[in-house]
Amino acid sequence: MQTLTDIGTLIVRTPGTCGGRPRIAGTRITVQYIVNEIRAGVTPEEILENKSHLTLGVIYAAIAYYYANKELLDAEFAAYEEECDRLEAEYLAGRRS
Repeated sequence: MQTLTDIGTLIVRTPGTCGGRPRIAGTRITVQYIVNEIRAGVTPEEILENKSHLTLGVIYAAIAYYYANKELLDAEFAAYEEECDRLEAEYLAGRRS
């Protein structure tokens, strides 16, 4: 007999893991990664092909979590991208010196 899964347990935030960003429980796959893949035109089924340790349920949970928290997560995603861009620029500037 299959047990029911409380979907509230599928997405977690853990300080010190993935920068505290929301991720699929038991993995280092962030909601941001899933959203970026979807925005790039990758289907949930295609994500599953490349991340076979996931399930469609957790992929859709990540998508639902994003849309339930879209405004907050869009701001977090933008801040993360800005930080990545800043660090890359610093690294490249250091290599040119």
